[in-house]
This record gives sequence, C-alpha cells and structure tokens, in this order.
Amino acid sequence: MEPRPRSFYLLAAFFALFLIFLYGPTITIAILSFQGPQGGLTFPMRGWSLHWFRDLFEQQAVGDIWGSFRRSFALGLMVMVTTVVVSVMGGLAFRKRFAGSTVLFYLIITSLVIPSILVSLGVGLIFSQSGLNVHWSTSGFGAQLTWTLPFGLLIMFAVFNRFDRSYEEAARDLGASPWQTIRHVVLPIIAPSLIGVALFGFTLSYDEFARTLLTAGGYNTLPLEIFGMTTNVTTPVIFALGTLTTAFSFVVIGVFLLIVWLTGRQRRRRGSDAGQGLV
Repeated sequence: MEPRPRSFYLLAAFFALFLIFLYGPTITIAILSFQGPQGGLTFPMRGWSLHWFRDLFEQQAVGDIWGSFRRSFALGLMVMVTTVVVSVMGGLAFRKRFAGSTVLFYLIITSLVIPSILVSLGVGLIFSQSGLNVHWSTSGFGAQLTWTLPFGLLIMFAVFNRFDRSYEEAARDLGASPWQTIRHVVLPIIAPSLIGVALFGFTLSYDEFARTLLTAGGYNTLPLEIFGMTTNVTTPVIFALGTLTTAFSFVVIGVFLLIVWLTGRQRRRRGSDAGQGLV
C-alpha cells in the first residue's frame, strides 16, 4: 500500500479539530451534568451522581420544564406534518411550469435569508394588530413554517426533478386513477425523502428559538425555557436538562433512521417477491 501524502494527515487533523469544536460543548455539558450534590456549573467537579437528573423530575422553583417540553413536542409534530404535506403538494405542482412559478419559487426561499428575529417580529405584529391571539400554536406555528417549508420544498423539488415518470405512465396504462397513482406509485418511491423532510421539519421546529421568541405568547417552548433558565438557574440542573434534550434528539433521529431502514427492507422484500413471481 502506498504511503499517504502529508496533505491527508493535515486534512485528518483539521477534521478532528472540527469534530472537537462541533461536539466538545455538548460533551462538556454532559460531563458536568453528573456533578455531585454540592457541585457547581464549572470544573473541577465535586463528585459524581445522578442528583441533578433526579432534580429535574421534582417540583422546580422556577420555570415549567416539562410543560415547555410538551409544547415543543406538539409544535414539532404539527410543523412536521404540515411541512411534509405542503412540500409534497408543492413538489407535484412545480413539476410543470406555470405562470408566475419562478417568482413564487423565489418568494418561497426568500424567508431563508431574512433574519429570523425579523420574521418573528413581523408575524407577532401581524397577529397582535389583527386582534388574533399570539400563541405558540398559532403565530408560533406560522413563524416556524417560514423556516421549515422552504427546506422541505427544496428537497421535494430535487426529488421530483429526477423522478422517472414512466412509473406513473405504466400505472395509468393499467387503469390507475391519478389518486391511486400518487398513493400506490409515487409516495412509496419517494418515501425515504418524505422521512427526511419529516425529520427536517421536526428537528428545525423543536430547537427553533429566534422565530418563536416573539410569537410564543405567554407560554414558552423548550428553547425559550432553557434560555430563561440561564439567567436564574445556578445549579447543574440546567446541564442535566441539556443532556436529556440532546439524548432525546438522538432518539428522534434514531427512530427516523429505523423507519428508513424498515422502509428500504420492505421495498427490497417486495422487489424480491415480484422477481420470484416472474420466474
């Protein structure tokens, strides 16, 4: 085997530093969350224990941790479902050019370059000036869609741009209606991409701060609650909360990856059964 060039080791070292920079803060918080009962927010650690994790499940003197978690979870599910449905419909609509499609496309992605805090301010003002209730499930929901929908639509545009329409033509030749073609042909083929859009929608909503800051009303989501805790909580319980929320994020990602694996396995099994039927 030929020796590796010096550039390989330089790039490998740079990549290792990047990983340390990326995950170092998370690992540090995870370590500090295991402080002993007398521990503080800094090193050196004063013993090891699960005291601060147990403290999370007791009555808190400040904040509403589990209420904010439930709100973030519910909001994430709402945003996820809406993003998937609208992205698929938008992807299907943009398969054919229509009047104003270019302008509409740029309007869709413009929200990605507008500062998030300005979007939050604008949505909050629209709701308050219109006499509507500023609430995490209404104005917060709308503000977060301005963040998740462009990503979902861009993914669907890319998916349908390389979609082989011969599958749809074959289904129609066999007598399938347009809805049957979408349900039994299009959606199963693009299922992995739909799962990716769903994961994007949920995770972007779950940890969104700026676009929720001025649109959540009187009830905080989890990111807003954690931000508020940083100003009045002086114990490692905030590190324990960060560790649990990070672990929850990895669990969500793992669930979606499992769904992708099961979907691929089912498709391969169907393909194998169809092949055996032709033999």
